[in-house]
Amino acid sequence: MTLTFHHINYVADDVERLHDFYLNTLGLDDIPIENFPRPPATDGKGYGGHIRFATDGAMQMHLAERDLGVALKNGRHINPVERGHIAFRTDDIQAFLKRLDEKGVTYADYGTAFAKEWHQVFFYDPEGNIIEVHQQVTPDETD
Repeated sequence: MTLTFHHINYVADDVERLHDFYLNTLGLDDIPIENFPRPPATDGKGYGGHIRFATDGAMQMHLAERDLGVALKNGRHINPVERGHIAFRTDDIQAFLKRLDEKGVTYADYGTAFAKEWHQVFFYDPEGNIIEVHQQVTPDETD
């Protein structure tokens, strides 16, 4: 199982203003939203907030609208769009979940509720920072 840094997520009340800052002040490049297919948000699942993406060519930034109710709506105990998070990609999400279980780390398994092609899991580090680990999946592997 490998683990590589993938993105940082910042949460904002004004996503467009934040996106503009990273593109026009820091010179990052836009990543078109079409590159990130999302399932539709419903009353009981998903996330329908405004989101934009930027990159330096290697690292990604996901800039998402704050949604204080997303954990409750999805029946989970961790809210990844309350304060933001860092994210890592793995090639074996099940092995990673086994590691978390062995270490006694509780996590919120969102599956593909937020991204059609990513199985996402969120948990806290010892200081309360939110961490995401995800694995790319094909449509027939989604829940």
